[in-house]
Amino acid sequence: KLNRIMTINKNRNMRIFSDASEMRAWSREQRKQGLKIGFVPTMGALHEGHISLVRAARGLCDVVVASVYVNPTQFSANEDFDVYPRDVEGDRTKLEEAGCCTVFEPRSLYRGNNGDASNVVGREGASPDAHETFVQVERLQKPLCGKSRPHFFKGVTTIVSKLFNIVEPDVAVFGRKDYQQWRVITRMVRDLDFDVEVVGMPICREADGLALSSRNARLTPEARQAALCIPRALEWAKSAYMGKPAPAPADLASRIGVMIKDAGGLVDYVEVLDAQNLQPVLDITVQPTLVAVAAHFPARDQGSVRLIDNCVLETSVGE
Repeated sequence: KLNRIMTINKNRNMRIFSDASEMRAWSREQRKQGLKIGFVPTMGALHEGHISLVRAARGLCDVVVASVYVNPTQFSANEDFDVYPRDVEGDRTKLEEAGCCTVFEPRSLYRGNNGDASNVVGREGASPDAHETFVQVERLQKPLCGKSRPHFFKGVTTIVSKLFNIVEPDVAVFGRKDYQQWRVITRMVRDLDFDVEVVGMPICREADGLALSSRNARLTPEARQAALCIPRALEWAKSAYMGKPAPAPADLASRIGVMIKDAGGLVDYVEVLDAQNLQPVLDITVQPTLVAVAAHFPARDQGSVRLIDNCVLETSVGE
C-alpha cells in the first residue's frame, strides 16, 4: 500500500482538501486500510526546515498530511498577519516533491466572523456568533514568547487542537526552532488525552548558521547579515557551557544580549531555563538547559522581523 501511494505522489497526484469533513473522511479511510498517518502543520511559505519535517514524518508513518493555514488567532493587530509570506503553488510543489500524500488548505477554521482577518487578536468581530472557544496550556505558555506575545499560544494550541480533530493523525511532527511551541503542544496532548505522538525535530539552518524561517525573506540584506549574531551567540553559549567554571545563567543571558544589541538587533528576550519545564535555573550544568533568544531586525517591507532561535546545553546533546 505504501509503495502504491508513493508512486501516485511521484506522478503529482497529491490530494488537496479545503473542507474539514472531506479531510477527516480521507484520514479515516487510510486508517481503515491499516495505514499510519503522519501530520505536519504549517503556515506555508515553506522552506527546507518544513520539508525536513515532511521527510521525518514519511520515515515514521505510511502516509503524510501537511496543513497550510496562516492562523489569525496567533497574531495581534500590530503584527505581521497581513504581510506574512504566502506561496500556495510553490508550497504545493515542494510538498509533492517531498512525498506528501495530502495537503489540507482550509479557507478558514473560525466561524461567525467576517473572514480570517477579523480573528486577529485586537480585530475580533462583534458578532454574537463569533468563535469563542479556546485551548490554553496555563503555565508553559507564560515564559519566553508568552511574555511579549501573551495571545500567541492560545491561538497555537487552539488551532492545533482543531487540526488534530480534523486530520486525526497518529504522529505529529514539529520543529524545535519553535521550542516552546513543541513543549506546549506536547503538554496539551498529554493533558487532553489526544491519541497523537508528538515528535520534535532538530533545527534546520542556512549554510551560514541562521535558523531557517519563513520570515527570513522579509529581512533587509543588511539585517540578514546582522541576524547571524544570533547563531554565533548560541555557539558562544555552547563553548562557555563547556568551560570551567561554566557561567551563571544571568551572566550567560547578559552576554548574549550584548552580542545581539551590538549587531543592531532589538532584543525581545534572552532566557536560560530548564529545557523540560521552562522554569529558571540556578546552575546550567545541573540539568539540560535551554538558551532561547528572540530579537527584532529591520524588514524590507514594513516594521521589523522577529526571529527566534535556541540551543540546549547538555553534555551529550547539541540541539
